[in-house]
Amino acid sequence: MGYPSVLTAPIWGFYDVSFKGSAFKFQRGYGSYVMENILFKISFPAEFHAQTAAEAAMLLHQQLKEFGKSTSDIARVTIRTHEAAIRIIDKKGPLHNPADRDHCIQYMVAVPLIFGRLTAEDYENHIASDPRIDALRDKIYCIEDTQFTLDYHDPQKRAISNALTIELTDGTLLPEVVVEYPIGHPRRRAEGIPKLIEKYKTNLARVFSEKQQKKILAATLDYDTFLEQDVSRLMDLFVR
Repeated sequence: MGYPSVLTAPIWGFYDVSFKGSAFKFQRGYGSYVMENILFKISFPAEFHAQTAAEAAMLLHQQLKEFGKSTSDIARVTIRTHEAAIRIIDKKGPLHNPADRDHCIQYMVAVPLIFGRLTAEDYENHIASDPRIDALRDKIYCIEDTQFTLDYHDPQKRAISNALTIELTDGTLLPEVVVEYPIGHPRRRAEGIPKLIEKYKTNLARVFSEKQQKKILAATLDYDTFLEQDVSRLMDLFVR
């Protein structure tokens, strides 16, 4: 049942002890906001502030190929980004393990620029030891875009914007690529849900037999069918 006065009790209540008598203030009333605005990590196994940067890097990888260029022709990469990304994942110097690498925006941009991909395996030592990665990391610089920071904190947008510009050694500037919302963002649900289902099926296949996969999918993919499920029977489907 809890204690009805844990916040409001005079002297010993949480408000008096920790907030000098002030009550909590909320952005919005209780409802479904959090669930409706959940971010799915779909496209890349990357720290969320770098998701759009990795997507932009994938597009630029293709542009480099179309120009007949490679990352060896890059003089500089500039990332316009938001304050949180600079504070959390703008990282220079040695990276010691996969956790270090997936919190370095330079690494998460360098790998797709070089290889045209970013997978979990790309954080492992045998990939990270490729000298091209650190050489390119040293050419990648972050600058804060104050509008990106404002959009990041705006509860109506919750953007996670990154913009990449590549300057080549011959002085050519490739057109800037801007990605404001990652594919797992509510504003990209139409793109994201099919890829999320694909990821769901891929991960089921890693664990369950084909027969069991079919039973799980039959019970979970259709929303109305899912709501009709008995919880205990549904959970039994996931027992190996």
